[in-house]
Amino acid sequence: MTSQPTMNTTGNEPQGPGEPGAHGSGLQAGLKNRHLSMIAIGGVIGAGLFVGSSSGIATAGPGILLSYALVGTLVVLVMRMLGEMSAANPTSGSFSAHADRALGPWAGFSIGWLYWFFWVVVLAVEATAGAVILEGWIPAVPQWAWALIVMVVLTATNLVSVGSYGEFEFWFAGIKVVAIAAFIVIGGLAVFGVLPGVDSEQAGLSNLTEHGGFLPNGPGAILTGVLLVVFSFMGSEIATLAAGESENPQQAVTKATNSIIWRVAVFYLGSIFVVVALLPWDSKSITEDGSYVAALDSLGIPHAGQIMNFIVLTSVLSCLNSGLYTASRMAFSLGQRGDAPKAFARTTSNGVPRTAILASVAFGFVAVFFNYKFPDSVFLFLVNSSGAVALFVWLVICFSQLRMRKIIKAEAPEKLVVKMWLYPYLTWATAALIVFILGYMLTDTEHDGRTTISLSLLVAAVVLAIAFVKEKLRGGRRAAAEAEARDKVSAG
Repeated sequence: MTSQPTMNTTGNEPQGPGEPGAHGSGLQAGLKNRHLSMIAIGGVIGAGLFVGSSSGIATAGPGILLSYALVGTLVVLVMRMLGEMSAANPTSGSFSAHADRALGPWAGFSIGWLYWFFWVVVLAVEATAGAVILEGWIPAVPQWAWALIVMVVLTATNLVSVGSYGEFEFWFAGIKVVAIAAFIVIGGLAVFGVLPGVDSEQAGLSNLTEHGGFLPNGPGAILTGVLLVVFSFMGSEIATLAAGESENPQQAVTKATNSIIWRVAVFYLGSIFVVVALLPWDSKSITEDGSYVAALDSLGIPHAGQIMNFIVLTSVLSCLNSGLYTASRMAFSLGQRGDAPKAFARTTSNGVPRTAILASVAFGFVAVFFNYKFPDSVFLFLVNSSGAVALFVWLVICFSQLRMRKIIKAEAPEKLVVKMWLYPYLTWATAALIVFILGYMLTDTEHDGRTTISLSLLVAAVVLAIAFVKEKLRGGRRAAAEAEARDKVSAG
């Protein structure tokens, strides 16, 4: 079923920025270098870092640093592979388009739709999270109305132009970056006892080894911690999708790939280190108030809860903005390759895939409705069934890179400006680690890991079945067309 892919295909080739297409003017290079830089930096800082780290700390203690380091290493390796392929061929379809070429249309179709499904569910989750914060500030407006407002505003932003998306994301991501950098600096000063005027008696490096030791719940808690933090890293790949609409895609991808190491080290490991050094890991305030709020409170910073609510809201809006952008560009790429309705590949005069955006946000609105009407049934199924998509995407990137390296070297070796380290051994090791994490999820009943992986595999199996049926039908039509052509030649 999988034919030998090539670097230059006709019909399946995704448009580059500014290239005219059959269905519209095509995507345009509307993202500036500063947009791409901030999208790359901010993409790795999700709301999950601020909200979800509490459960990880409570589970693994200070050892959660090893969980973050392990997942961070995994992300760095996967991004290196993706950077190699995307630098050689920047496209709005990113890993889906690469999988289409390297593994076959079934792979591009499956992972593309699963990724789209993941992000439209995220739209509903983040819209609801933002609405909860906004309702707390202005209770006169009901929660459902706030969810509607933020969805409409960010949909309008994405519909105007890719530049408006980039501008909004520049400021959203900028606030996140400044906030977390300030947190690390202030918290770090307190940890080492050089922050004047702040009561931080309980802060210190001793928190890493006291209260039961560095691994109070045993080494196994590191793997459990991995399951709790792995999904907060989803979003680092957005820069490779956005690079297709930048002025210099290859340079943008290379820069984003090379900077992923310090981004993970500073924003994840740095901030979590500050949290577990400021407070004992078993402090009740970490689970009751949230890790970052508890850390700010311990420093005597007034209104810590509201400050963190503002930062989380910014992260939520950033995630919504990027989620809608990412889902629409994946839908656009699927439309171009014939894996989605052709209307998805049409663009406005500003290079905006309007139908793809509206279709994505429509599903997001439906998911928001399910969240309010059936939170413990339909919406819970949507969330759990999309939960392991991040790991599926990373696994497909591994297998795509294994084959794409050979294709690039054979057809355009000069495009290998970013190379995966220790190829192919490190790629295989990364794939093995991902498979191990997926397998370990099946043993996790305490944190719903088994439910998440089971439902995600079910949805993936359905999408794969559709992909194979579609490919079989396409092959049948192609064979019929060839037979008809031969008959005409014979008759002539």
